[in-house]
Amino acid sequence: MASETDGRSSTPLRQRLARLYYGRDTAAIRFQFALMVIDLAIIGFFLAGPYLRDRPSYLILDYAIAAWIAVEMLAQWGASRTTRGFLTRPMTWVDLFVLGTLLFPQWLFNFAFLRVARIWAVAQRPVFRLMLNRLGLKEQGDVVTAFINLFVFLFLVTGFVYSFFFYREDAGTGFIDALYFTVATVTTTGFGDITLPGTFGKLTSIVTMIIGISLFVRLAQAIVRPYKVTFPCPECGLQRHDADAVHCKACGHTLNIPDDGM
Repeated sequence: MASETDGRSSTPLRQRLARLYYGRDTAAIRFQFALMVIDLAIIGFFLAGPYLRDRPSYLILDYAIAAWIAVEMLAQWGASRTTRGFLTRPMTWVDLFVLGTLLFPQWLFNFAFLRVARIWAVAQRPVFRLMLNRLGLKEQGDVVTAFINLFVFLFLVTGFVYSFFFYREDAGTGFIDALYFTVATVTTTGFGDITLPGTFGKLTSIVTMIIGISLFVRLAQAIVRPYKVTFPCPECGLQRHDADAVHCKACGHTLNIPDDGM
């Protein structure tokens, strides 16, 4: 029987993939947790890349991870309701860029910094939110998200700076210098002992400071502001409300915010 998902047939395999990727039963949670552990191991490999790049085993691991990401992308496409929905997911394009840097490391090494964006894949797993709830961190979800965004940005910029300015230096020293420069720039400390040369370096520093301080402010706001829930007001559309709100602060409409019954 043909489904209404862009003409693709709804086979038992597609149904099983969708249940494993998006379900909340025990088998789905175990599957998603296993994927998250693999994601963390891959991210660890990416972060250690500057120290491993000269070892013979580096390319073997590189291509093995490329094969894994390719297989998972096929599985995610199978689990998606529509091909269009799959292609409009930001992580799909992140994975495509990462896959390209893994398959052609000698030609696309300057874009290897994009691999760190795989951290977002961990935060997008349904099991990630479930783990936060079980750890009693449900109310800190915005804080965790803001921290992950800042963390990803720090290492994206570090990878970018390393790839374009420090790649020819000693692997260990070059990566640490890039990380040191990034943290000093994002925090606007500006020691000045490590600077990026030329106009391109200055522009990189400017963009890093502007975006970095914005993410810092976003994290600070998430920490200090009262916990709010996302629930669109049916009258005016206001998205964020206090968890115990009875009326919308914008229009006074009576709200019916669902809770856990506790």
